Amino acid sequence: MIRKLIAVLILVPLTLAIVLFAVGNRAPVALAFDPFGSDPPMFSFSAPLFLVLLAALIAGVIVGGAAAWSRQSKWRRRARRLSADLKAAHAENAALRRRLEAPSLVPQPQTSIAAIAYRHPSAA
Repeated sequence: MIRKLIAVLILVPLTLAIVLFAVGNRAPVALAFDPFGSDPPMFSFSAPLFLVLLAALIAGVIVGGAAAWSRQSKWRRRARRLSADLKAAHAENAALRRRLEAPSLVPQPQTSIAAIAYRHPSAA
């Protein structure tokens, strides 16, 4: 419940800010990819400012997520190895339990406690 409340308290103002930014910055801007500044620029296009900034934000999130995912490869590899070890241990445990609970095919010698009679040495 608290998690949902916190999410709402963060997401609603963030969504409102993005919508207000998009409405306020609808005018097209020229984006040029010409480092030498020729007139007119060689590689340029016009797009609304909010689209350019939202595209940059989305690209940043994707690049950051890919970087985090690649840095965690060591931990994912370790988790897979430990999971395989655990699975093998469970299988071995189950096999040993079945072996322990199964009736053995070799008959066990019957051991009975025989009463040992004690005779006093003078009684003969």
